[in-house]
Amino acid sequence: MTHAIMIQGAGTNVGKSMLVAGLCRVARRRGLSVAPFKPQNMSNNAAVTEEGDGTTGEIGRAQALQALACGLPPSVHMNPVLLKPETEIGSQVVVHGRRLTTVRAGEYGRLKPTLMPAVLESFGRLKADADLVIVEGAGSPAEVNLRAGDIANMGFARAAGVPVVLAGDIDRGGVIAQLVGTKAVIDPEDAAMIRAFLVNKFRGDVRLFDGGVAAIEQATGWPSLGTVPWFADAHRLPAEDAMDLASDPRALGHTGVRIAVPVLSRIANFDDLDPLKQTPGVALDMVGPGRALPGDADLVILPGTKSTRGDLAFLRAQGWDIDLLAHHRRGGRILGLCGGYQMLGHTVADPDGIEGPAGTDHGLGLLDVDTVMAPQKRLARAAGRHPASGTAVEGYEIHIGRTEGPACARPLFEIDEATGARAEGAIAPDGRVAGAYLHGVFSADAFRTAYLATLGVPPSAQSHTELVEQTLDALADHLEAALDIDVFLALAR
Repeated sequence: MTHAIMIQGAGTNVGKSMLVAGLCRVARRRGLSVAPFKPQNMSNNAAVTEEGDGTTGEIGRAQALQALACGLPPSVHMNPVLLKPETEIGSQVVVHGRRLTTVRAGEYGRLKPTLMPAVLESFGRLKADADLVIVEGAGSPAEVNLRAGDIANMGFARAAGVPVVLAGDIDRGGVIAQLVGTKAVIDPEDAAMIRAFLVNKFRGDVRLFDGGVAAIEQATGWPSLGTVPWFADAHRLPAEDAMDLASDPRALGHTGVRIAVPVLSRIANFDDLDPLKQTPGVALDMVGPGRALPGDADLVILPGTKSTRGDLAFLRAQGWDIDLLAHHRRGGRILGLCGGYQMLGHTVADPDGIEGPAGTDHGLGLLDVDTVMAPQKRLARAAGRHPASGTAVEGYEIHIGRTEGPACARPLFEIDEATGARAEGAIAPDGRVAGAYLHGVFSADAFRTAYLATLGVPPSAQSHTELVEQTLDALADHLEAALDIDVFLALAR
């Protein structure tokens, strides 16, 4: 019989994704075949999957990391419902890896209950192939205003009969109130699904919180699985939430190579930047709203976005367009990835209103290309080479829109396809501005080393893939030491 257990949070961003990734690696190291599952996710940081039938899809980036922790290829069934925010009040709804519709927040409340069959179907598929499924909730079950039709937390747990461990975040304060308050406000039948709790992100000597653990146990009747100390290497693993993005402390006063990245309002697939952040000799400066792009940056990267025209307006509202043009005049280099690539051209047209009101916006005019949005989203894994250095690259495409123009005659990459090499991306005549749709390219060690060498970064023997694997193992060690894993596994059913 396949067992399952669910990690829910007493609030958002309590570390559920990291806990599930670490526990998946723990279970795998104990000889179990284990799979991750998140019924519903909300994130613009997505990964492309390749299914066994040859189709492709997209899931939340956290579930792709969790799949890696399990030693499995990512699948759309690990995250059957993905919400990708496009505006403050609306999101694209992706079901089983494919776009279903775009809805406003109020409309999703009516759509949500109809998605439970798809969620349970995917859960059933994973259970059929694993000894253990570790499920991640979304947000918090204490959001009782969202309980009707819920598919993400207790609605799923009760429908699938999966016991719950509730996680609280002590780093933000009030963890006793988080956990005790959750039991106070949720339905008693929901509370009965919770079999234990844990406290996450403790800084210092965890024994100092023994009294707090006892108070929570007494008030809730739930046993404690343990208190997890702060995991200092968490920054080495891909972040899912844009609220986790922060500048590398080395960026301030750094005398080496500085890469600036404007944090767009709908920034997407920002794990593209992780290998750069981990590279010795590089300081990655994530520039938030209200800050100017630094004048001493060696490279500015315009990242992906879920709403190119919306974030083009956001970029201009921050004055970053002026900063970017000044950076270019000073001889600085600029790289656009996916939506950032589209912004670098002359125009971005959306005649069908796919991302918002139909219309055309002027781009930054730094690449001689134009983009037209198209209804069909391109989802594909890709491999090829970087002609300038001769190094191999691999990654994925996940975008709408076609970008064409004279600059495409100087492609940034060449992608291998059955019919031959395909040109991908564009480079300006001066060689200082470039862009492409390919995500994940900096994970290729040889390409990353060659590209950064043109900025003056010395070669590094560091492998990004090995670093992620080592960090997952370190996270598993961390959780083994902090939690009663035997009890955790015994709670699964």
